[in-house]
Amino acid sequence: MTMLVVVEHDEGTLGKVSGQILTAARGLADDVHAVAWGPGAADVAGQVGAFGGSTVHVFDDPVVTGYATGPQVAVVAAALDASGADTLLYPADPFVTDVVATVAVARGAGVVTDAVDLDVDDDGGLVATKAIFGGDMISTCRVKPGLLACLGVKANAFTGEEAGGGGPAEVDVLEVAVDDAARAIEVVEVVEQSSGNRPEMTEASIIAAGGRGLGDADGFRLIEHLADALGGAVGASRAATDAGWYPHQHQIGQTGKTVAPQLYIGSGISGAIQHRAGMQTSQLIAAINTDGDAPIFSIADFGVVGDLHTVIPALIDEIEQRTG
Repeated sequence: MTMLVVVEHDEGTLGKVSGQILTAARGLADDVHAVAWGPGAADVAGQVGAFGGSTVHVFDDPVVTGYATGPQVAVVAAALDASGADTLLYPADPFVTDVVATVAVARGAGVVTDAVDLDVDDDGGLVATKAIFGGDMISTCRVKPGLLACLGVKANAFTGEEAGGGGPAEVDVLEVAVDDAARAIEVVEVVEQSSGNRPEMTEASIIAAGGRGLGDADGFRLIEHLADALGGAVGASRAATDAGWYPHQHQIGQTGKTVAPQLYIGSGISGAIQHRAGMQTSQLIAAINTDGDAPIFSIADFGVVGDLHTVIPALIDEIEQRTG
């Protein structure tokens, strides 16, 4: 089995989720390739090699930057041809999913999104496990033999571990013809929402989230303090974002972002099914709520029935004492 992994990077610095997916691929495939685009793409060779990749296919022409997917689709297609891969793994975020979806349609591929586990069955086929129906059921999916398999992997589904002793991956500079159709869309403006020094929510290992129980927007200062003490990101329920207490890009749930951190702390969040759909694949769930019958306690690994305005400051003090 040969796998091609779409890796994300920031001018040559490999993204956390890319290291996680390369680690998963290394444990399943005979040969692991990667594809990277944009400025600094070739600079990921050392990091890809450290995670067990043999080759990285790169394209750093300026036409491929930005959020218009046409040029990126051409790059992924070229990398598939160059690598001969029968499986494509990619980070299950909205932008890369858009790129891969277009490639999959053109190639008649099978697609599984939001996988939280990957394995090989008795027949040598790759199977993906995902949570469905708001996380109430677990689905095991296998792409039919003979088809290209495109599998989107959720952030933090795997732990990134370097292989050890591996040199840089071989760099293959792709020759990609980006036609007029791929250039048809022009990005005229990008507005970035700053989250300060906190990690991006979908890649964060720790998330502190707040809901209606915070009482008002000032309550999120407590959540931010808790997140900063833990080195995590800040999330919010839909009720909190709809009330204007916190920006909508931090919303977790069915109509927001889906996250799977190692630790999720929900404070003042009742745990409606729409919210649970976005976070219940977290590895460890802690909940703080005054209502002992709140639905979130049904999926929590650890729960505190109490006033978050009392519990969180005590928790922060304890964390700071242990880490200071």
